[in-house]
Amino acid sequence: MKFIQVLPSLALGDAVGNDVLAIRKILREAGYDECIYAEGLGTRIPRDKVYPIQSEWQEPAPDDVIIYHLSIGWIYLSKIREARCRKIAVYHNVTPASWFRPYSTRLYNTCRAGVEEVKSISDLFDYCLADSEFNKQDLISYGYTCPIDVVPILVPMDDYRQKPDRKVLKQFSQTKGANIVFIGRIAPNKKQEDLIAAFSLYQKYYDSDAKLFLVGSTESKDAYYDRLLRYVDALEVRNVYFTGHVTFQEILAYYSLADVFLCMSEHEGFCVPLVEAMLFQVPIIAYDAGAVGGTLGEGGILLREKDPLFTAGLCDRLIRDQALREKILSG
Repeated sequence: MKFIQVLPSLALGDAVGNDVLAIRKILREAGYDECIYAEGLGTRIPRDKVYPIQSEWQEPAPDDVIIYHLSIGWIYLSKIREARCRKIAVYHNVTPASWFRPYSTRLYNTCRAGVEEVKSISDLFDYCLADSEFNKQDLISYGYTCPIDVVPILVPMDDYRQKPDRKVLKQFSQTKGANIVFIGRIAPNKKQEDLIAAFSLYQKYYDSDAKLFLVGSTESKDAYYDRLLRYVDALEVRNVYFTGHVTFQEILAYYSLADVFLCMSEHEGFCVPLVEAMLFQVPIIAYDAGAVGGTLGEGGILLREKDPLFTAGLCDRLIRDQALREKILSG
């Protein structure tokens, strides 16, 4: 028997990719034979039993098990349909297409196709794993009737013991003002505009030297990103840093610099950065949407409503009130 993990794209540092590699480690330590197939393979991925599905796919044996990481529509799904073996889905969530309608026809169509595909294969799997209770309820609403269990994304904690990027630390560690950080790609569902709105008031009323780091990649010629830039100008807010794509060591540096991790996202299937912020002992303020509440648990302050002035004041309180900060971190 062999476990065969299948997914559209495998890259180091990506939450889904990290989960795939963590599952691989568990399978190997348990003595199972395994391999991975993906269409896109990152340049830093070790090629030990990792194959491009478009050229090297081999039909599974009847006693094999496919583990399909379901996160977006994919042209190679037919290979999983045709396989005569047991099949498990690991559901990482597909962002609803409506978030992208005003900004990107391509992403809108991709996400719409992804959601429809998830619905269309509700009878394909013998068993499902969902990253969160939120994702489990997604699958149930899409008509999945097979057994479904919730298993959080496996975060490779040891990887975070690497040294953070020196250049980033040197640039910002000696500067005045608090550092408010959010890590996640620039995308409409992440609601970076709400971060900017709250930060503008924090900077205006509490800390004129404060900095906001929006750490994450963006699409080329991204209409949403352009809108954010215009919003920063309209609010006349200073010290807002859009980092673009960064290395893992740079991500570690931004966590090391952070005084508060602020999340205003309105759709998350799990939200790995919340776990990362906890690991770095950064106090968290997050809006209660999607899987955020389930992932955060008692590890931060959960906002039930969005009020930029209240959020700004809460950031100030959390930075200045050491007792409150320690209470939050103890969670």
